[in-house]
Amino acid sequence: MKKLSFFVNGDPVAQPRPRAAKRGKTVVIYNPTTSDFWKKLIKEKANIVSRLQAWVPPDPKCPLRCDVRFYFERPLSHFVSGDRNRPLKGTAPVYHVQKPDRDNLDKAVLDALTSVGIWNDDAQVQSGFIGRYWANNLAGPGVQIEIVELEL
Repeated sequence: MKKLSFFVNGDPVAQPRPRAAKRGKTVVIYNPTTSDFWKKLIKEKANIVSRLQAWVPPDPKCPLRCDVRFYFERPLSHFVSGDRNRPLKGTAPVYHVQKPDRDNLDKAVLDALTSVGIWNDDAQVQSGFIGRYWANNLAGPGVQIEIVELEL
């Protein structure tokens, strides 16, 4: 069973929905670019790690599991005296239960990994865990990605 695992540092950004705009008498459909930088970070890290770990894209019929854990920077209100150098308050939450939605975050990751050739198509991703958490002071914001080939 092959496995690829890595962490991408940065503020997670969700894949935005396509938008429509009227330009004169024409309606134009476009994709907002708000997640482009985030997806670029994922692609760069996936390229490096896949080479180091000698990852070969699996057969197109091979099912995959892709687990993603997103970590968001904590607001100052989570810290004693509103200072990041101070400890967390006892009431500081662990789970990130606000926007962006987990499905849109996952879509940005899967699109980035598809475009860099980690797999042939993200339709191969049969299952996976998606979690959203507040970052701790050690790791900071980002996403932990783990891809595992499942047995046929």
